[in-house]
Amino acid sequence: MAKKPTLSSVAKEAGVSVPTVSQVLRDTGRISEKTRQKVLSAAKRLRYVPNHAAATMRSGDNREIGFILNKLANPFNAEVVSGAVNLLEAEGFMVSVLDAQGDLQRQDRLLEACIRFGRRGLIWVPALNTSGDAMGLLDAHGVPAVTFMRKVSQSLDHVGVLNKEALVQATQHLIDLGHRHIAYLGGTEQTSVREERIAGYLSALGKLGGVHPVIWPCEETKRSGVEAITALRQRHPEVTGVVCNGDVVALGACFGLIQSNLKPGRDFSVVGFDDIEDAAVSTPGLTTMAINPKKLGTRLAEILLDRMRTPEMPVRHFEYSATLTIRGTSGAASDQ
Repeated sequence: MAKKPTLSSVAKEAGVSVPTVSQVLRDTGRISEKTRQKVLSAAKRLRYVPNHAAATMRSGDNREIGFILNKLANPFNAEVVSGAVNLLEAEGFMVSVLDAQGDLQRQDRLLEACIRFGRRGLIWVPALNTSGDAMGLLDAHGVPAVTFMRKVSQSLDHVGVLNKEALVQATQHLIDLGHRHIAYLGGTEQTSVREERIAGYLSALGKLGGVHPVIWPCEETKRSGVEAITALRQRHPEVTGVVCNGDVVALGACFGLIQSNLKPGRDFSVVGFDDIEDAAVSTPGLTTMAINPKKLGTRLAEILLDRMRTPEMPVRHFEYSATLTIRGTSGAASDQ
């Protein structure tokens, strides 16, 4: 195996001192442009990459951020991560994206790993039933953190969504189109987010009077959405529209309708939640409650950076409204 390049080997290749190489690579000191180019060219020829771990030990300035979420495979989560990573990398941080998969023990191991490996800060989507011990661990080690979607502590910065308000609007949209039998589709766990969304659905539906609510759980995947919409329609043929826990399930429901020779928006209406990129390019386009996942990711990164720069600043909680974005999957109720 070839010997890996070092500061010394770059210095030898460039014909300068090791401190000069260090100053050039850190962009410090008063170095002539000619010398700087000699060092950079030598580093490139030798394929030299600075050892960040060693530099961190010397300076105490860790440039790594942890991002713990649940179910990275969900496109919504992937877009949130993308927004956060874009900003954090532009600020010189490397982001470790970790998937707790909704498992409390796995989440505890990941939190401990972030502390063990000295992550500078943490963006965190807490798993269901997260205990106070997890917050205590972060507090004991002084790790700046911001939670997303699920608020587990008043002492941590938080970014969330006004879920109940959004589902009132989504359900009312279908009511205004003449739908009277509307179901809530998606999700299996009684998370605070899902409970708030169901509460919004029930609130809007309750204003009709005498209408029986239908809450149909399913996993947050397109395949589950396909299967769930078929089973739902068989059990409740009176239902003419659904409001969904997320866009992934909503898109699956649309595929299921098409497989049954029904046209979403004409024969049966579907409203999603999130406005992931696929929502706009599906055929027909998905009507959804838009919260712009990438923008939320950017906001999470901004808040974490603020916390790291000013640890003593007051704790901040932000709750953002969703916007009804009407596309082709919602239409007037059809006669059945």
